[in-house]
Amino acid sequence: MSSATTFGGRDRSVLRKQRRNGDTSRDGRGRVAKGPAILHYGFRPFFLAAALWAAFAVPLWLSIHLLGFELGGPFDGLTWHSHEMMFGYVGAVIAGFILTAVPNWTGRLPLSGLPLAGLFGLWALGRLSNALLPVPPAALLIDLAFPVTLVFVVWREVFAGRNWRNAPVAAMLTLFGIANLLQHLEGFGLVPSGIGIRLGLSTVALLIALIGGRIVPSFTRNWLVKQGDKHLPAEFGRLDKAALLTVVLASLAWLALPGTPVSGIALSAAGIALALRLSRWRGLAAAREPIVAFLHLGYGWLALALLILGASALAQDPLSATAGLHALTAGAIGSMTLAVMTRASLGHTGRAIVADRWALGIYGAVTLGAALRVAAPLMPTFYTHLLACGGMLWSAAFLMFALRYGPILTRPRLAG
Repeated sequence: MSSATTFGGRDRSVLRKQRRNGDTSRDGRGRVAKGPAILHYGFRPFFLAAALWAAFAVPLWLSIHLLGFELGGPFDGLTWHSHEMMFGYVGAVIAGFILTAVPNWTGRLPLSGLPLAGLFGLWALGRLSNALLPVPPAALLIDLAFPVTLVFVVWREVFAGRNWRNAPVAAMLTLFGIANLLQHLEGFGLVPSGIGIRLGLSTVALLIALIGGRIVPSFTRNWLVKQGDKHLPAEFGRLDKAALLTVVLASLAWLALPGTPVSGIALSAAGIALALRLSRWRGLAAAREPIVAFLHLGYGWLALALLILGASALAQDPLSATAGLHALTAGAIGSMTLAVMTRASLGHTGRAIVADRWALGIYGAVTLGAALRVAAPLMPTFYTHLLACGGMLWSAAFLMFALRYGPILTRPRLAG
């Protein structure tokens, strides 16, 4: 799948459909031409909200952890932290991405205007209920309203556009919503502890492996062609299929048999397979363009995370398991989401897709923050200092994103 059809290309079928129907309320990219710019496309409100939530929620969690107080919602402090980083911050990024990608997959108009505002409102209500509403059943219902609605919207578009190729993405979005439900049910003692967050993390890892495996070589190929380089990333082939299969099997093993040799072998094999896959995409050649190179770094974090998780299971080492968990969350998810958010915020608003000093600062802060967070459990003497410094640097990256790209996301697309 090309980069144009994967994420952000102009879909001519949408434009032709508008012209046939005499629709002048939308521009050539299918957005609402009137109303606040932030409601023209799904990436605008959700990318900005995800960045602000990540910038706020991690310092709040550090305060809860270090000072020993609790919020008033249905979760204890640690569970709230894992839930909100996964289903709050990551959930918003996924929503922004998929609501922007689906119109290009299906040739249909995107969710925008008041319906988009309503969906965003459901996401915001979920964050408030999990922090402040001390009634678990009510918090569950309010929080699940967002993923249920998002899943319905995406499946509706897949069926209406008959775009079966991307049905697996809709299926993974459904699993992500189920993971949210399971973590709530853990509080009622109805499901085993940890199953919800592992399902959520496994789903996101699969999304990065699948979609990242489309966009990283595609964007790298486009950039190398512009440079006149004829040595391009390898085409999708048997190794890629095998790598994706190993990630699926590793995810299943991690879900069913966490911390066992079986899951250790599966996770290690998946990490090796993804590393081999990444090595064929010419990341070193793309190092001259940070906005491309950072995509490779994000995918590399995923391979490293699976390797650390696999090694920790084989060695029965809970400290390295924590390091692997944060290599996946702070490293792979943090890097890949920012890589996509910076690129899409520029490209979808008519700006040149190049990394300025702000982007370099964002990439540097999230990478160093993730590295410190991964190192913290492995260095007990300095654990608190590394935890605090890593968390603040990681959040600073998202605050910088909000400061730099917020004005871009809230203003109309540039002409041309």
